[in-house]
Amino acid sequence: MLGFAEKLIDSLAKHGFQARLVSVSHLHQLQKEIGSLHNDALLNNQFFKDRLAWFDFALPKNLPEAKSLIVLAVPRPQTRAIFLWNGQRLPLILPPTYTGENETIEQVEAFLAKILSKKGYKLAGTKLPLKLLAARSGLVQYGRNNVSYISNLGSFFQLAAVYSDMPCEMDSWQEAKMMKGCKECELCLRACPSGAISTDRFLLRAERCIVYHNEKKGDVPFPRWMKGSWHNCIVGCMRCQKVCPENREFIKWIEEEEEFSEEETTLLLQGVSQKTLPISTLRKLERLNLTDYLNCLPRNLSVFFNKAK
Repeated sequence: MLGFAEKLIDSLAKHGFQARLVSVSHLHQLQKEIGSLHNDALLNNQFFKDRLAWFDFALPKNLPEAKSLIVLAVPRPQTRAIFLWNGQRLPLILPPTYTGENETIEQVEAFLAKILSKKGYKLAGTKLPLKLLAARSGLVQYGRNNVSYISNLGSFFQLAAVYSDMPCEMDSWQEAKMMKGCKECELCLRACPSGAISTDRFLLRAERCIVYHNEKKGDVPFPRWMKGSWHNCIVGCMRCQKVCPENREFIKWIEEEEEFSEEETTLLLQGVSQKTLPISTLRKLERLNLTDYLNCLPRNLSVFFNKAK
């Protein structure tokens, strides 16, 4: 007879979500692993400060009796945004983890809350390193490019996690693994122009990653060593994921699309604020989940229009 945790995971699977459960007792291990990357000088100090310092490994104040972490993967496609400017029509891609990020988390939490409440359990949000947590739960495996993969989804999914006071009946905590196919494959390494993926260590040289630089605030210029031809997404990067054999079946999965007129594109290139954007333009950015990246769009888009010239 299935326990409640098994029924929960089974119910999530029927709705297209893959999930694992781990005990909150592993929080200190997560914190130690993240901290060691900094302490052992494996990560650039600025990168650690920008991207990893916000994690919170303490039990949530609104659910101090939490016993388990539910880690989920939600299938997500790429998104295409088309920008019209000076007679040009420029289609650009957003990787799977951008568009609908907030809506996906809200959807997952609402779905879980409905199921958990039937047994009197509650949930709370997390501020944890989701990729490491998912790898430690056995939900995902790492690629050589440090991107997380699931066998029947490739890297086309978004991760989410919540705390719950539900007992952890089936703790799946384990060693993080790299996919077997990566051992003899260097396609992502050869596809990465910036040298972020290397042969001398497994951990990504994150300070060299295109993603790190094109997500920075707009007043931070791209490094001089970064060539304009390397850019391929509005924010983020798909170079290493496009060539990965695990993504062969999914690389053409592009479901959503928005188009920006010449007037709208001009405003975005000028770096106008949300308050001065037309409501229709703002709604498009919200659907793409680009409002948080509004101030870096002038820099990022300019690269592509300069290339088009």
